[in-house]
Amino acid sequence: MSKKTHPVLITVAVIVLIGVFLGGVAIVVGLRTQDNALSLPFGERIGVIPITGEIFASSSICSQIEDFRKDRAIKIIILRINSPGGAVGPTQEIYREIQKTVKVKKVIVSMGGIAASGGYYIASAADKIVASPATITGSIGVIMHFARIDDLLSKIGVSFEVLKSGEFKDTGSPYRKLTSKDRELLNSLLAEIKRQFVADVAKGRHLKIADVMKVADGRIILGSQAQKLGLVDVLGNFQDTVDLAKRISGIKGNVKLVYPARKRRGLLDIFMESAVRSFMGYFKNMHETTISFQCAGF
Repeated sequence: MSKKTHPVLITVAVIVLIGVFLGGVAIVVGLRTQDNALSLPFGERIGVIPITGEIFASSSICSQIEDFRKDRAIKIIILRINSPGGAVGPTQEIYREIQKTVKVKKVIVSMGGIAASGGYYIASAADKIVASPATITGSIGVIMHFARIDDLLSKIGVSFEVLKSGEFKDTGSPYRKLTSKDRELLNSLLAEIKRQFVADVAKGRHLKIADVMKVADGRIILGSQAQKLGLVDVLGNFQDTVDLAKRISGIKGNVKLVYPARKRRGLLDIFMESAVRSFMGYFKNMHETTISFQCAGF
């Protein structure tokens, strides 16, 4: 007479089989979605980091660059830039992260429709720059802007009393005109930041400062013109950039393009982010002097 299998053992066996099956499914899904992950430790891959829109923050982009720099499966990094520039601090932080990366891993920039001012500042730190002939780039310079509403307030009979600890504490206030000393101070700041911009571009592109200064008057230029000036290396599109990356890194045949993992955001996160951006935009335009690397009008 045969012995009956204990029900507990049967239950355990079923659970193990289900676990093995689900594990296999997870591996297959992982392989199919590996473009959005830092990937498995095998194969030859190119990391692609999009830098899109105005640059007002740097932590996310710097983190992505650092992750790809440390990932041994990533042979080379492409920065796909489509930006008119942005705030000075974040732009310089991203430039610095690229500087650290090119010492251990090649970085190539693919310019989209526009990579101007701060967008070009970032690009200049890379090993190579690829642009389309009509890419809008250049705009090497600094801009400072703020709103003034003192005339409007005076017409409706509203005035402000300001107490301050120093002469320049309310420089750029929308409630008063700039004094000659204000302008002198702000112009000196602009001159110093422009000097840093030009020096960093010259260093990254291996150009003489005098040559960069010839076009450092804020003018925009096309990709074809930038190539003649030594500001761009190759004319081409994104696929041309991928082909160049393969040649530089010695990759043969097909290659996997790996993008940074996207974080899922709920509706509340999207709403809050939109609200914060709107508020900060209003606050910046009405109450705060801003200094930025930006291609005005784009």
